[in-house]
Parts: sequence; C-alpha cells; structure tokens
Amino acid sequence: MDANANNEAPAGRKSSPLLVIFFTVFIDLIGFCIVLPLLPLFSKNFGASGLMIGAIMAIYSFMQFLFSPVWGRWSDRIGRRPMLLFSTCGAIVSYIIFALGCGASGFTALMVILLSRALAGFCGANITVAQAYIADVSPPEKRSKSMALIGVAFGLGFVFGPVIGGISMSWFGIMGPGFVAAAFCAANFISTYFLLPESLKPNSEPVKPRPRFAQWMHTLSHPRIGLAIGVFFLSTLCFTCFEVTLGLLVSKNFGLNFEEGHDARTISYLFAYCGIIGVFVQGGMVGRLVKMMGEPRLIALSLVLVAVSLGPMAFFHHWAPLLLALAVLSVGTGLTRAPVFGLISILAPASEQGATLGVAQSAGSLARITGPLFAATLFDIHPAWPYVASGALAFVTAVIVWQLLVPGHDKAAVSPAPEA
Repeated sequence: MDANANNEAPAGRKSSPLLVIFFTVFIDLIGFCIVLPLLPLFSKNFGASGLMIGAIMAIYSFMQFLFSPVWGRWSDRIGRRPMLLFSTCGAIVSYIIFALGCGASGFTALMVILLSRALAGFCGANITVAQAYIADVSPPEKRSKSMALIGVAFGLGFVFGPVIGGISMSWFGIMGPGFVAAAFCAANFISTYFLLPESLKPNSEPVKPRPRFAQWMHTLSHPRIGLAIGVFFLSTLCFTCFEVTLGLLVSKNFGLNFEEGHDARTISYLFAYCGIIGVFVQGGMVGRLVKMMGEPRLIALSLVLVAVSLGPMAFFHHWAPLLLALAVLSVGTGLTRAPVFGLISILAPASEQGATLGVAQSAGSLARITGPLFAATLFDIHPAWPYVASGALAFVTAVIVWQLLVPGHDKAAVSPAPEA
C-alpha cells in the first residue's frame, strides 16, 4: 500500500516537519496534563475508593502498553500522518467524555471517567507514531538529538498543562478542564492536517504484520534492541518510583500539611522545577553530548546521575540538598530517554521503525503500571527504600549498559538489525 497516497498535507504549506511534530506532541501533552493532576481529586470527590482511583490512574498506561506496538505497526503500513490525525480525533472524543463524566455524579461519573481514560490511553499510544515520524525524517547521526524534542514537549506539557487546568476549572467549573483539553486537541488536529506532510517513503515496504506478542518476541530477539528496551523499562521504573513517592517523602521529611493548599502547591512547584531543568537539558545538551560520547556512553552516564541523586534523596531534611538532588536527577533523566530511543531507532530496520518503537513505548507503559505498586509497597516498609532501591537499580543498569553496549558501539550499535 502506498503510504503517501492521499496522506500529504494540503499544497502550498511548507514547514519544518520536526517543528510541526514537536508542536503536535506538545499540544497533545498539554491536553493530557490539563486533566492528569485533577484525576485523583475528581475521583475522590465522586466517592471513589483507593482501588478505583488507582484503576483510573493506571488504565491510561495499561492501554498504552497494549496498543503502542499496534499503532506503530499500523503506521508502518498506512503512514504516520493518517494515524496521527485519527488518534487526535479520538483524543478530542475522550476529553469530551471526561468533561461529561465530571458533570455527572457518583458511580456513573466514575464509570464515564474510567471510560474516557481508557480511550485517552488508546489514543495516547500515538507517541510511538510521533517517534517513528522523527526517525523517518532524521539521519542516524542526528536521531537522538531529534528524539530529544519529545522530551522537551513532555517537559513543557507538564509545566503548562496543570496551570491551564487550574485556570480552566476556576473559569468554567468542574467540566472546564475536559472541554479545554478537547479544544487543544482540536487545534492540534487542524495544525496537523494543514502543516504535517507524510514522512513514510513510498518505497518503504513494511514487513508482514505479526500478532501483538509475536511482535514483542521478534523485537526482543535482537540482542541489542532487546537490551536497549530493557534499559528504557528499568530507567522508567526508577523515575516512576520517584514520581509516586516524592509528595509523600517531602510531606514526611519537611512536615508539610496537605490540608493547606500552599503546602500542596509546594509539591507542584518541585515537579515544575524538575520539568524546567529537563526541558533545558533535552533542548540544548543531548545533541552535543551524543556527538561527543555516542549513545551508549551517554546512557550509562545519565543512569549514574540518576543513581547518585535518588539514592540519598530520602535522607535530606533541608531544602538546599533536596533541590540539588532534584536538579541532578532531572539532568540524568533528561539525558536518558532521547539517546535510548535514538539507539533503538538506529538499530531497528527501516521497515519496522513504528513497530519496534511501539514495543519500546509499551515497555515504558508497563514500567508505569508496575512502578507505583513497587514504590508504594516499599514506602510502607520504610520511606527510604524506594529511593535506595531505585538508585541501586539505576547504577546496576548503568554498569550493564557500559559492559554490553559501549564496547561494540563503533561497529554494532549503529548497524540495524536484519530485515525479517
């Protein structure tokens, strides 16, 4: 099937594909981040149990886990642009459903919100398509730098989205955030339709489709690709443990009272602080460091930074060392994701970019499902355990990367796996 057939943006519009895909992801993540911080509050307000709140929070990642490889495989066959347009339409519907659910009450509201998050997670698997688009239009030596645009979009989305969500709720009431998020997605659809050309080349012949788990086995059977995906899973698991427990840890170590709004806002400011540092790191440092060190060495270094920042974080009771540790952690995590996906993309065959990146994204979603359970269980035993365990895990992963990826990087790490 010709991926370019009827998939081009309307004639007369010329723009940088990377810039357009950046804004596509950025606007999509603003919509996501408008809703995300409000989910536990809204769910509790409708009488949800802890289990129900957990299900509402987890179902998004669960749907991404299931469908990221599917979206990638579809985009390998019919093109990136139509899949991005279709997913954006689905996101609009999901946020409208969310808004309507917030206007209901009790059990009905919870079920509608759960449905909206399931649909949003299904459509949110399109991040794989965006990554495949970047791989299509970026030469191998610039792929990691280009992949960093996704991280920048994530960081900016997490900075601006919650602010817009709070303002929309104060202006339009409890249904406001859902409708505002839908409006952002509608703007995203319009910009994608008019500005984004197809990136999949007409001569890109995708491999025969495989069932979901057969695709997993095929992708992971390539040793270096499988190792890189494993590294992404473990690094995401470490960061998810931090995300889940930071509020609890700071509350305990600094005596914050979450009954008072200004104390709760302190945690939001800490996350925004991390997000801003991450934006600067991914926007300005990744490309130069990859050129200097190569992907495997940079991944190993980034994981060491994650380890030395997470390990002692639970033992800080003063703001200065905590802020320093958060800064180092933000630099480390900011230097991990882009080179990992850049390396996976370089290793993957050209005809399987979407499917391979889909498996990697799915592995990250699995980490976001298991990470909260892992972190919360350890935190109940002792508040320091999630941090010490995550720091140790990051360090061990760095050693594995150094031993198994760095030595052969010059010859093997830039050579794609053979076509199936």
